[in-house]
Amino acid sequence: MVSAAQKSSGKTLVSLGIMRHFVRRGIGVNSFKKGPDYIDPMWHRLVTGRECRNLDPYLMGAKTCLDSFAANSDTNSLSLIEGNHGFHDGMDIDGSDSSAGLARLLGAPVLLVVDSRKINRGAAALVKGMQTMPPETDIAGVILNRVQGVRQEEKQKKAIERFCNIPVLGAVPDDKALDITERHLGLTTVGETEDTGTIIDRAGERIAASCDMDAVRALFDKAPPLEWLEPEKAAATRCREVTIGVFRDASFCFYYPENLEALEDNGARLVFINALEESVLPDVDGLYLGGGFPELFLDTLSANRGLLDAVRNAVRSGMPLYAECGGLIYLCKSASYRGSTYNLAGILPFDIGFQSKPVGHGYLDLQSSCDSPWYPGGERIRAHEFHYSKPLPDEGDVFCQFDVVRGYGVTGKRDGVLMGNLFASFAHLHAKSYPAWGKTFVSRATEYHREKHNKGK
Repeated sequence: MVSAAQKSSGKTLVSLGIMRHFVRRGIGVNSFKKGPDYIDPMWHRLVTGRECRNLDPYLMGAKTCLDSFAANSDTNSLSLIEGNHGFHDGMDIDGSDSSAGLARLLGAPVLLVVDSRKINRGAAALVKGMQTMPPETDIAGVILNRVQGVRQEEKQKKAIERFCNIPVLGAVPDDKALDITERHLGLTTVGETEDTGTIIDRAGERIAASCDMDAVRALFDKAPPLEWLEPEKAAATRCREVTIGVFRDASFCFYYPENLEALEDNGARLVFINALEESVLPDVDGLYLGGGFPELFLDTLSANRGLLDAVRNAVRSGMPLYAECGGLIYLCKSASYRGSTYNLAGILPFDIGFQSKPVGHGYLDLQSSCDSPWYPGGERIRAHEFHYSKPLPDEGDVFCQFDVVRGYGVTGKRDGVLMGNLFASFAHLHAKSYPAWGKTFVSRATEYHREKHNKGK
């Protein structure tokens, strides 16, 4: 695991650089990202050519994290986990759902990235605190990042190796050319960043030049054998009777691979729709509108009236539609962003406005207050949200699935707008945290498919 004492210390840069180095040497790398995150996995996937899997003990539970890690690792490749936030940050006071807790669960040696700015020998105190804070983990090495000079590097290295008894495996100079632009959700996405290949190559070259890569490679071999009994898998449904359309482009790009796989495993064929370019819907039996950054493309999305009308007509016909965050925004009457207002699908009876600070940020705990086509009454759901948007001036006349126990949701008290076969929410759900989701979605699409074909006879 590559982690750090606090966020924005450079662990993504170090992770990308390590992966790039080994991939270029012909070594396969399976990557994982701790916690809820869509953007870092996009960068991982670009480097490794493989899906990056999220491991989130709070959302998924320890056993599911262990199962996912083991099922997506192999003995012929390296497995690298990038931590999130600070190494010991988490919801539970005992740290079980922190990056440290995940490292302990998996027995993963930890390479700790230290932001070297504005500190000298005190870096050892920082590392020592990471070592002694429960849960107990194997911090096996340190990489100094954003080092200001040789003198600072020497002071930090000597102090860490003397007082913490672990090696400093590298010192990366402070170099703005290595930075990937950040914004409120973290790094910018791969689709919005120019010269991604150059950025990744530069990271790989700099990490290799600044670090002892043989010692880094040896850390992978320190992991003990993983005790894991592969669970029995239900046979995937092979009959592709129904088709679900998934909005996927630069504006709608937040999808966990497990969510898409859950739909396929339950018998759906997926087709991907570019909402920025396509003006008609393909022949589908359901729609999945994920999250992303539609606010950056509102002029194009609003101008594409053909697709907006097609989605509206599909919902009116009873087609099941599941929307998360950015997808919910697309379904509203309008969205106001940076002084301009854009007309959208007009399916949900409210307008959206964007605030200067996050409206909802972090984990969501939701309690279902009713039975619906999507969720039974009484169900407790864990998800996550990060949005600067909310309905204006209020939620309007809508009926919602969930009471918000923790978080904000749509109204601050409610989340999950229900309209016929439509469900729209600010919650991002991970299919591994709620396995019934994929089966329910495909069942709704199957019912619609059969009704549609019966009407055509």
